[in-house]
This record gives sequence, structure tokens and C-alpha cells, in this order.
Amino acid sequence: MIKVYVPRDAAALSMGADAVAKAIAAEAKKRNSKIEIVRNGSRGMLWLEPLVEVETPKGRVAYGPVKPEDVPGLFKANFLKGEKHKLGHGLTEEIPYFKNQERLTFARCGITDPLSIEDYRAHSGFEGLTKALTMAPIDIVGEVTTSGLRGRGGAGFPTGIKWKTVHDAKADQKYICCNADEGDSGTFADRMLMEGDPYCLIEGMTIAGIAVGATKGYIYVRSEYPHAVATLREAIRIATEANWLGRTIQGSPHDFELYVRMGAGAYICGEETSMLESLEGRRGLVRYKPPLPAIEGLFGKPTVINNVLSLASVPIILDKGGEYYRDFGVGKSRGTLAFQLAGNIKQGGLVEKAFGVTARELIEGYGGGTLSGRPLRAAQFGGPLGAYLPNGKLDTPMDYEAFVKVDAMVGHGGIVVFDDTVDMAHMARFAMEFCVIESCGKCTPCRIGSVRGVETMDRIMAGIEREKNIEILEDLCNTMTDGSLCAMGGLTPMPVMSALRHFPEDFNRPVRAEAAE
Repeated sequence: MIKVYVPRDAAALSMGADAVAKAIAAEAKKRNSKIEIVRNGSRGMLWLEPLVEVETPKGRVAYGPVKPEDVPGLFKANFLKGEKHKLGHGLTEEIPYFKNQERLTFARCGITDPLSIEDYRAHSGFEGLTKALTMAPIDIVGEVTTSGLRGRGGAGFPTGIKWKTVHDAKADQKYICCNADEGDSGTFADRMLMEGDPYCLIEGMTIAGIAVGATKGYIYVRSEYPHAVATLREAIRIATEANWLGRTIQGSPHDFELYVRMGAGAYICGEETSMLESLEGRRGLVRYKPPLPAIEGLFGKPTVINNVLSLASVPIILDKGGEYYRDFGVGKSRGTLAFQLAGNIKQGGLVEKAFGVTARELIEGYGGGTLSGRPLRAAQFGGPLGAYLPNGKLDTPMDYEAFVKVDAMVGHGGIVVFDDTVDMAHMARFAMEFCVIESCGKCTPCRIGSVRGVETMDRIMAGIEREKNIEILEDLCNTMTDGSLCAMGGLTPMPVMSALRHFPEDFNRPVRAEAAE
């Protein structure tokens, strides 16, 4: 029986993957062709979704983007044997976009049936956890420390140090919390992994629990990810039945229970302490630090809080060893990161590469430049609170420290591309407006500063005392950076100041008609 793979990833579903799967099943029945349709995750080549793959003796052959009306033609061209078609791309593994990546965290994504434990185990799944069950907790922490893994949520804090702090804390209960509130514009890696390889996250969280002595874990998922929530809950049920979760895991003395909780749509809950407030049933407001969550976190107990990609990197570290993972990357940025290409880009999608690849290689080499075909003018890195960099800065290597030197941040790996039609003064205003909408309101610099920022930008764009108002804007940004309680207000000035620094001409354009009105 021939296996035909049709993604169940949300991006593929949005492009009609369900209808394509039904069309393939109907056409196969009509032609009496024996096939098995596997609903896999996405390979990350989103411009080709729905990407249909057929298993052949030579490997999986890709066709895409496929629409229901294309299906009869595919059968007529004998696609079940991997024959040529105008939508064909040859062997999936040989597509340059995919072939030239270094897939560690996303090694299984798009390859396996996301809910099949048999598939997961056949592709090295639970190898890391199996080893962890035989190790002393402090040795697990040691491997993670050796790997050089840093928080993939954006802050880049060394994961091993965080785990060691929770390991050393004395408490009757400890927790592992996964921050899956992926709210940054242009980011989708967390969603892709939760939908396409949920057991990887489950395995990573379980290893973390064993390492620090935590017996309960929570995955905090944004409400906009219903497919991820459903997949995770089903995967947790299956893993518990198979004894990879729950009591005495695989006959060991270790217990770990895992739960999924949905957020209510607040961007601020991506901040770790706001997430804890939400998990405890309260409004998402930032907490004062200290105490740190590693000492007093969820319900006042020591808590490891990591991003999806941080925890999903742990299984391969335990399986292959910390030194294996550390061999990827540069400087203090070790391992790989899932870079997400979005915006005005020809080939949007996910690219997992070792740190050190340049922004230009990602945008032009993998992304193929702008979708519009116009010159690239700017790219925003690290979400709506990240810096805008001009074309001339795109040869900067993707490395935490290298980006700090150009007053930017790698963040969660999101890259949003703009061509030469973008108005950067407008983008600076958007950053302030975003903060107005999403601020939790707890601290004055963020709550009031963002409102004043929008007002000041409006005056600048209307041509009212521009020089004075630009000076006010700069002073306001300094106040927000230095005085805000968390990164919401503290980082909002980054896109504003980067736009002002690199694109000053946009702040001195003739008065816009809409502003004059």
C-alpha cells in the first residue's frame, strides 16, 4: 500500500489541506488505487502548502502547492509512483530550501504522524528520556549546561543555570511550565512543533521534570492555536497510556503529569510572570522580581519556565550528548534556531540553522527575496518589539552577541521582511500603538509612555515641530527602556529607535494627506 502524506498543520489547513486529502481519497477509490493517507506535520516550506508527498522506493517525492482540482491530473501523471508533474519538486530531501538546513529540534516535523508513538520511537523518539531515567538529576542538568542551550523564547538566558537553581531549591512541590504563548508577529515555530511533533515537547518537559525534581508540568498555549491544543491533549493522553507520562514512568521511580492550559489572548502573558498569574486563575499582570520564578514561581513553588523550542531541544541533547549539540553554532550561541521567514518574502517558512548564518543568507538565500520583487529595504527581527535593520546590516550573523552590537535582538527567530515601499515612521508609530493595546497597565512608563509615544509620533508625522518632537520621542524611549517593569515597555523603544536611527528620512517626509486631515 502506497503512503500519501498530506499535512494537518494549521498553515496547510488554511490553504485547503483537508479538501485535498478528501480529493485524493476519492480519486484513489475511483481508480481502485490502494493508498494510505497519513496526516503529517509541515516540513516548513509554507509557500508550497499544501505539500503532498508520496512514499517511493527512492524516498518521498513532493508535489505542491496542491489544490483539490489538481488531484485528478496528479493521478493521471502517475504521481503515486513519483512521476513528473508541473507541481512536482522531486525528492523532498533534495529540495534546496530543505536540504541545506541543520534539523535538530525539527528533525521529525513533517516526517512522522504527529500522534503515532510508534512513528516517534522509530525516529529516535524517547531515546533522550530513556537515558535520563538512568541518570542522576544533577547529571542531566550538567548535560544541558554543557550543551550551551539558551532560552529560545527570546531572552537567551542559559537554560542550565535556570535548571540548576530549581534543582537546588528545597520544596515539597516543583513545576515545569512551558511558555507556548507565541504572540510575536511573524513567528510560528512553536505552533509547528506542537502540531507536528508533540511528543518531542512532552519528552523534553519530562526530562526537565526528572532533572529538577518536578512532578507536574503545564503547557500554556495561546487561544489562537486550537489545533495545537487538541493535538497536545491527545498526545498527552496517548503518552500517559503508554507510560511515557504519569506514575512510575517506564517502571522507574519518576512521576510526571502534564496538563494543557489555554490563554485568553493577552500578548503580555508571553512574559513569564504574567503567564504564571494567568495559570493561577488571575488577570495577566507582571510580577515584581525578585523573587525569581525559579525560587517562587507557580503557586509560590520553584518553577522552570522555558519556551517550546528550549524544551524541545532537550531530547536530542540527552540522546546525543551536550557536546554534540554544542558543536553547532558560534561563540556563546550554541546549537540551532528555527528561523521563521514572513512578511513580504517569496518563500516564507521555517529554516532551522546553526547560529552564525547571516540574515541575508536566510532572507535572500532561503526566502528568495521579496515577494513583490522590489528591493528589500528593512527587516524586523525578534517580533513586534524587535529592531528594524536596513539592507546594509543584513550581513550580521544570527548570534545573540552580534545582534546586540547592532542594537538588535535575535529573539524567537522571527524575521518579517519589507520592501522599499514601507514607511518606517508609520512602523515606529505601530510599535507604540501595539504597546498601548497590549500593556498590562501595571507600570507607568509602559502604560502612559506608549500613549504619549503615539501622540508624539502623530505630531511628527503631521509636521508639527518635528525636531522638538523627535527629541521628546527619544527622551520618552529612554524613560520606557530604563523604567518599565518588564520587556513589554522596556523593548517597545527598540523598533522605534531603530527606525529613527536607520531611516531618518521617513520622519522628515512631506506631511501625509491623512495626517493633515
